[in-house]
Amino acid sequence: MSGESSRRSNLIDVTYQQLHNTLYDEQDGFSRHQFRDLLIPRLDQLRDVTQPFGKPSPESRKKIESGSVTLQDGVQFRVENADKEVIFAISKKFDIDEVQAFILLRSFFYNEGVPPEAGTSSISFADSVLEAITPFYYTECLYVLRTIIPLVRAHQNPPDPAYEASSIVLPQILQDAAAFLRTLLQDYVGKAKAEPEDKIAADHRAVSLWAKQNARLQLAELEILFWLLLDYCSSCEGWLVVQILEAAYDTNLGTVQQNAIFLMDAEGRQLLDDGAGLWTLIAIEIFDLEHIADPGGLQISADHQDRKDYTTSPDSLKRIHEIVTSNTSEQFVCTYMAWAYVLSRLVEAAKAAKEITEDYKDLFATLASSSRTSAKDGQPLHILMLNAALSPEARLFNRILDLLTASPVFVTSVGWKVGSSLTDMNEIGFRSVMKGLLMVILESTPIELIPDLDTFVEVWIALFGRSEQQAVDAICRQFWNSDRVKSIARGALLEVARAQFPVRPRMLLRILRALTAFGYMDTDPLSNSSRSDEDPTLDRQYSAQEVFHYFLRLHTYTQVIPSSAISGAHALYDKLPERSASVGVSYTNLRPVKLPGGSILPPKSVGQLLSPEGGDQIVVAWEHVHSGWKLVIEIMTTYVYRRRLHPGLGTNYQDLTFARRGSAQIVALRLDQIGMESGSGDDELLITECLDLISSVVQDNPVVAEELLDSLETGNAVVAHTMTEAQPPDLVQLTTLILEEALSRSGQHSKRRPPRELIISSMNVLAALLPLPRYSNRVWLFLRSTTSLFGATAAATGGLTNLLAAEKVTGQYTMTLALLNLVQQLFREASCSVLSVLPRNVRLQQVKEEVLQRVAQFVHEKIWREFVGWRYVRIGDKSEIGRRLAAFYIDVLENFPPSLKDAPFHSLSQDVINLLLFEASASTINPILSFIAEGGFLLNQLTASRRFGDSRRLIVVMELQIRLARMVLNHKLQVAPTAGLCLLERVLCGQVPGGASTDRDERSRHAPMDLLLAYVKDRAVGRFVPYEAARLLFTLCGSLSASQLSPPTVIGHLSDPEAAVWTLVRIVQHPYDELFLRTAIWNLVSLAVDKEPAMATLLVVGSFRTPGEGDGKPDTQPKDAVVIKGRSRRRSALMAASDMLGRWKELWEYMPQLLFGVLQFLDTVWAHGIEHRTALQQLREDSTYWERLKSILIEELGPVPDYKSEELVEYDEAQHSNLHEAVSSHAYRTMVKALALRVIARDIQTYSQKDEKARIPDKPQSYKAIESVLKDEEQLTDFISEASTSSYEPNLYDEFVQLVKSHCPALDLEHLRVQDPEMEREFGDGFTFSPSLLQLRLHPFRSAGDSQAISLADELEHKLYSLNLNLSVTHAQSSLGLSWQRLLQAVAPFLRTSPQVRNTLLTLAASVSENVSGETRSGEMMSSIHNGRLALILALLEAAWFSDDDKKEEVEQFLAIVENVHNLILNKPQAPQQSFMGLIKVPFHRVLLQIIYFCLRQARNLIKRPKTLNASQRLCIFSLVEVVQVLDIDALRIVLDLARSRTEADVDQDLQLLIAVFEQCTHPDLCTTSTFWLTRCQETNVIRASLELFAQMDIVGITNISALQTRRRPLYTDRILQFHLSLACVPLAAERLASEGLLVSYSNNRISEAVNRGLIDVTIPELPNERSPAHQAYCMMLSIVACVFEALGRHNHHFDLEACAFVQVSGQQIARALAWTVGDPLTLPLIEEIEQTVNLFYAIAESASPGSKRDDTVQKVLRAFTSSGLLLLQQLNYALTHPNHLASVLEPVTSEERQQLERDAQGPSVGSTEHLDPRTRPFLTGVVHKLFRLTSSLLSTLVSISGAETVLIGDQEDWPLDEAVVYPHSKVVLDECASLGTLLELGNCTLDVLRVLSAHPPGQAITPLFSSTFAKALDVKDADDAARRNLEGVLVYGVTQLAMWFSKPEFEVPEMEVVEEASVADSASQKDELRRSGGLGNSRRERKSTVGGGGSMRRGLMGEVIGDLQVLMGKARNVLSKGEGVDVVPLLERFLNDRILAGS
Repeated sequence: MSGESSRRSNLIDVTYQQLHNTLYDEQDGFSRHQFRDLLIPRLDQLRDVTQPFGKPSPESRKKIESGSVTLQDGVQFRVENADKEVIFAISKKFDIDEVQAFILLRSFFYNEGVPPEAGTSSISFADSVLEAITPFYYTECLYVLRTIIPLVRAHQNPPDPAYEASSIVLPQILQDAAAFLRTLLQDYVGKAKAEPEDKIAADHRAVSLWAKQNARLQLAELEILFWLLLDYCSSCEGWLVVQILEAAYDTNLGTVQQNAIFLMDAEGRQLLDDGAGLWTLIAIEIFDLEHIADPGGLQISADHQDRKDYTTSPDSLKRIHEIVTSNTSEQFVCTYMAWAYVLSRLVEAAKAAKEITEDYKDLFATLASSSRTSAKDGQPLHILMLNAALSPEARLFNRILDLLTASPVFVTSVGWKVGSSLTDMNEIGFRSVMKGLLMVILESTPIELIPDLDTFVEVWIALFGRSEQQAVDAICRQFWNSDRVKSIARGALLEVARAQFPVRPRMLLRILRALTAFGYMDTDPLSNSSRSDEDPTLDRQYSAQEVFHYFLRLHTYTQVIPSSAISGAHALYDKLPERSASVGVSYTNLRPVKLPGGSILPPKSVGQLLSPEGGDQIVVAWEHVHSGWKLVIEIMTTYVYRRRLHPGLGTNYQDLTFARRGSAQIVALRLDQIGMESGSGDDELLITECLDLISSVVQDNPVVAEELLDSLETGNAVVAHTMTEAQPPDLVQLTTLILEEALSRSGQHSKRRPPRELIISSMNVLAALLPLPRYSNRVWLFLRSTTSLFGATAAATGGLTNLLAAEKVTGQYTMTLALLNLVQQLFREASCSVLSVLPRNVRLQQVKEEVLQRVAQFVHEKIWREFVGWRYVRIGDKSEIGRRLAAFYIDVLENFPPSLKDAPFHSLSQDVINLLLFEASASTINPILSFIAEGGFLLNQLTASRRFGDSRRLIVVMELQIRLARMVLNHKLQVAPTAGLCLLERVLCGQVPGGASTDRDERSRHAPMDLLLAYVKDRAVGRFVPYEAARLLFTLCGSLSASQLSPPTVIGHLSDPEAAVWTLVRIVQHPYDELFLRTAIWNLVSLAVDKEPAMATLLVVGSFRTPGEGDGKPDTQPKDAVVIKGRSRRRSALMAASDMLGRWKELWEYMPQLLFGVLQFLDTVWAHGIEHRTALQQLREDSTYWERLKSILIEELGPVPDYKSEELVEYDEAQHSNLHEAVSSHAYRTMVKALALRVIARDIQTYSQKDEKARIPDKPQSYKAIESVLKDEEQLTDFISEASTSSYEPNLYDEFVQLVKSHCPALDLEHLRVQDPEMEREFGDGFTFSPSLLQLRLHPFRSAGDSQAISLADELEHKLYSLNLNLSVTHAQSSLGLSWQRLLQAVAPFLRTSPQVRNTLLTLAASVSENVSGETRSGEMMSSIHNGRLALILALLEAAWFSDDDKKEEVEQFLAIVENVHNLILNKPQAPQQSFMGLIKVPFHRVLLQIIYFCLRQARNLIKRPKTLNASQRLCIFSLVEVVQVLDIDALRIVLDLARSRTEADVDQDLQLLIAVFEQCTHPDLCTTSTFWLTRCQETNVIRASLELFAQMDIVGITNISALQTRRRPLYTDRILQFHLSLACVPLAAERLASEGLLVSYSNNRISEAVNRGLIDVTIPELPNERSPAHQAYCMMLSIVACVFEALGRHNHHFDLEACAFVQVSGQQIARALAWTVGDPLTLPLIEEIEQTVNLFYAIAESASPGSKRDDTVQKVLRAFTSSGLLLLQQLNYALTHPNHLASVLEPVTSEERQQLERDAQGPSVGSTEHLDPRTRPFLTGVVHKLFRLTSSLLSTLVSISGAETVLIGDQEDWPLDEAVVYPHSKVVLDECASLGTLLELGNCTLDVLRVLSAHPPGQAITPLFSSTFAKALDVKDADDAARRNLEGVLVYGVTQLAMWFSKPEFEVPEMEVVEEASVADSASQKDELRRSGGLGNSRRERKSTVGGGGSMRRGLMGEVIGDLQVLMGKARNVLSKGEGVDVVPLLERFLNDRILAGS
């Protein structure tokens, strides 16, 4: 909608219902700081309760018609023409203001959505909206009234979340409270008499809806009235009381309604009943009984003008009396009673007053006349009224009891059941009013005169004890510390109950239990569900403590005495004379009596008679102080003995005594002997009452519990305990025995009702005792020994199982909830007591774990898998069961993560995760899925029925179930990320049935993903369900992406992905959404961009359309507008992030965490920049965008805040360190800078990759934005200094660990590590280790009450906080350093062109390296930091790069770096050796090696330059070289040993770097002598280790095919061979390499057999399109052996013989290579193999002694090679002279070669080599060059073998004439050995190529660089050198061969046929000989040809050949003379003339 304000208006977004709910519960949406902003714009509506939305007005209509409306909060909206019709229709229908109609419409669309039928053909759009919006309008009207209620209640309650807002807003609403109340009453009465409007009168359905809405509004007005009277108005004036009573009596407590006929259904009747209940309370509250009852609260005097309550107005009092006495029906009896008490107080005040005014006299006269009319005996009126109210006929107590037990006003469960419309149910204000009435009843009449005392007792118990705890805790405390003290009469009921105890024990037990403020017992049918886990209030603890102390010291002991015990010789009691009795008749005991409970009644004690005399029994109350708790134990012990041990107790039992005969003996009495009432069915009920009292007192009250249990164990044993040799059973034993016996009875087949209440109460007592360390162990041992609870078999737990099954039938799950409560308490105790149990009592720990494993298995099988399908009478029970089960599983997984193998209770956590993850079934996952699927719809139903308690429970269980699912998936990610989809993932990716959506109009099937997303956006589910849903989606996205190769995606299971993305974008932009929710969503979208390409596109683009398909403009259309199909593209997350980046300064200051989320998203998007290049193009070119990032980059961070915690504060409703906020903000700001840098770096890298062919790419906008920063030396220095800083303090960790070891060794810091993914962890005091887990572990220290232990716990907590804070800062600083490293790497190509920047970079590198080299901190974390800082140094050096023109300053800075690197190597706290050995988790040696490599390379450059370095500088470099040599060789040995034990890529990389550094540090430029490092090699035996590794390792990598196919190369092979090659290039090292067994290793390895059999192919099937690793290694081996020969020379110590043996072993492979013909395929690797083979033989020939001095073995090998070489030379000559044929036999190996060949094939055909055009046939040109190089090597080898040097410079007698193997004829036959004609042809071909090359400059490139085909691009010089060497070889070899042929004495020119036959035969025999002997044997078959001929033929033939040779030499002279080096042509011409031509 164009023209919309970018701001959101909460007048539209937040309905009055949402506002009301969030005022009540801050968790339901907004925080208390936002309340004021939500309320202020609504003041006009809240002030006018009669017409909250105003009336239509011309001004408002004009605003709507103008098309632009500015709301009260200042937000401007544009009104579309299509909306105006609907707005006016709403205004007309509801008679409301047009602007309010606009707000109503927009709010409806925003929160409810457009009606699905809107705009269809069946109904017009306006009509459909009017019909759909009517219920919404009614709801808003109702909640306008209800919104006032929480404001009134919070007015005088500072802890209330709405207190601050109330103190500001409420006075503005109630500017005139009296007028407001008058208006409220008038509107109430008017609504009661109102008639429906004419326009709906004919529609009965509409009238019914209107009538019920009218009744609801009246009910809301009554609630406002009540709370104003209770909390806001200090007193009620007379007129107000009169008006209230008139309204109450006129409407008959609201039941008289004009539209009563429409309220006759259940809902209507309930509305009237609820109103009657409220009217009853209001009619009591207006009399202000508590104030009236206070002494001096009511005074009658002449001077009362300053008081304004109703008692100051006699006229009002008269009218009140008239009203009250006008209706004496039962429903007004409470008011009647209250007024009677007021009258009594008026009479008392009149009597006490010295003088009363005439108006009061008139009042009393009126009352007296009324009294005379009513009374016959002259009693005062108030007495008559009191008696009438208390009479049974008036049913006062029955009326009160009905209200307390059957009205929604006092019973929440009833309200939920009947769907009450009350805003508040069972509030403490309601009960306080009723308590006031009860108190005045007690003050009005003696307790003994109350007619129906039993009902009064039930009323008392219902008022104080049958309620939720929060509604009674304050009134219970008020009773104990105020009422009971203020007036004896108020405590009379308690005294009456005490006087009857223990004869009638239940009365006192029940009253005391009610007064503990415990609230409902679990077995109470009125209970709405189990109690919450909230901590008990102070009022509750105080009340429990008062009950304990009261019951501990009872001052009377009542006993029933039979008449036989009073008379006779053995009388035990006697009656006191009347004169000695102080009050009434008294009795005394003649002997000491041991009473039940163990107390001794001393002789001569006095007791008061309570019953009439003369009967068989009398009741006496002894004045005797005793403990009621001991009597409770007596009762329980007697019950246990009766049930288990003694069917009938003996009657003559007396305690033994050793007193002297004649002295008084103690008589022991049992319970039945003191007359305690008992019946056949009362025993279990009495025991239940006893257990309930105990659990009510001790529950969550450990101090009182300890005192109570101590009191039970002190004093005498109970009478029922008859075994004096044994200790009496304690409370735990008694409770467990009772429980076990009850369970055993429940398992039997009996018609008796199972003792459910008894079992539940027993469980509650055990659960309450578990937090007590002295008694918890007894509970554990009982559970370990019994099978009745949590048994392993069904038979063992039959009783419990039957009881649980019975609950499924009834639908009430009290037993199940009690059992789960016990389970929770068991685990809580076990987890809290770990440190107190371990390591001292390992066995007890095992017992606990065994019990908990049984518990987990039992609840899983019996409850978890089934409970969602049970029948429920109270829906809250289902939520509570789900909550407790989920909380149990969560607690197990959180406290003892299954991934920690050595953690306590590991078996338990493993069992739980197995049940939920690895062994999960459908029934296991069903509870989680059920609450996700059904929770939203059920929540709507509960909210609509105003069952807010159930709604809250449902919200909590939804949060926990979603959280449990997230934790399960998190664990899967930790231990088995690639294990495939688990059942939970599959279910969440599927479809589930049911109306589970939070949208009211969606009731079909919904995908769980859609439901989770719906929860994310729904405020009705509270604050934390959206957060947990977002986190679950985050975890699910990660787990799905890691599960398999083609995983399912989150977006693939969303019904409308575009709408989903828009929802997420709207939330992250909404300023009033929770910060943690917005952060969680940023995490989610960041991960989605990284893991899900489809969703990434949607998040970046905003739709599945590309930007070019639409108009490209963002859609700002709000949800609340009417949307036309295809309107415009929705807003993307990228656009939202960009917009939020525009407000970065504000976010930086106030919400750095949110800014971090934004930049994290941008960083992830740029990480996938290539995928989203089109979408990012506009931002990439936007300079403003990059300027914002630059601004973040240069923003000042400020100093690092203090992180050593010392104090605790409340922050975000949780306890934190006082430094948490400062450190967290600093860390997030640091991360923001790091991410900004990373985004810039990624963009530059992406741009550079796009333009990678350019030597210096163009500058992107991102680089231009920061270029000035990079070139500003001062700024860059500051930033690099900031990036290299680390605040890590390892001593914090050490101090914590040391303290733990000293005081609690069972605590392991690793067990406290946060298990959430790093992306979800928040900086601050809970960053790495969980403070909550530590607090749980330290519970024994805090509960011990020892100040030293508490101090230790505080110290440990603060140290953990400090550690987390320090790690937060450290992590952020490390990220900043890594980001600078990445940026420097990205900008390096641009910076290398600037000499000034290079100097700055070197200076910074020197500075940073100096700081790092002096590091004194150690530890694993420090190693990670060290690695990052080294990486920063490396990035600085790479950006500076090498230079050939270093200035003096640069040299000095470089030398400083060299010195610092030297110190780095020697640094002990961060020793590189530890990194090499893998002793630290984050190794840093790889980065260090790269730094060393740079230094060595640059040092070589500097040393080569004269006068660049002075002596001291050279010494500094040599010092570094020496240290590096030691480090490198030692590390190389370590890594080689590691490589022998495992095959890993990291080890391979280590080898690569170490060998690269080895090559540099051993280079002759830096190391003139190899003695030192060779000695080190010998000491470490590193050379032999490398050979041994090579011999045993998998050279091909075939043992791990998948890894080989991934890496395309085997590990270690090329690294080891490169190491050998580097050694082979140094003579002494080569000698050492040879002596250590090089050839032995090369002859005995994994590929030796294949080499021996000639099976090394160029490719292998396992690695398609790649060269065989075996072939590559084989070629490398040949090269190394050749290099060793070259280094050793002829003094090789028989190495040549070993090489011959190697040749023999490799003979088949060698022969295969040399046997290549032009008919065979040719590949580049084959060319290399042939070339390396030729080089090997060249090395052998060069190292062998010349001529006859050669060893026979060597000679045979060389002879065999000569024949094969000549055949190969013939083939090569043909290939070079026939390029078209060569191209036809070329075969590609790699994909790149195939592409190059295909491009070559498109070029023209080539007739000869010199016509080959490299522009059209580049690949073929490169192959030709390789063949020329191969041919030149082959010719050089043949020249060396043939002794050509001897021929040229030696005497003719020394010529090796047997080496004359090239026949001197000019014929070239392909199948024959090369002849002199072959050489001539090859020479002419080479000469032609040289002529072509001579026309081009030497540096000109001939072919482009192929990345893998050729090592470098071929230029003219390279080609010229190869061709020149080839031509020289041809000439030398041809001339010397001709000379030796010519010098042979037996030389005869054979016939050509004979020559051909001999050549073919010789060739075949030589090949067979080479293969058969492995290269050894005769070089040729002796050929004797005695063909006749003459000298003329010889001279003719030789002359022809010599002539051709001379011509070739002549042509070559001109070409070769132009090149560099020695020109051999003149030498050869002279030799030819002197030795051949002259001789002939």
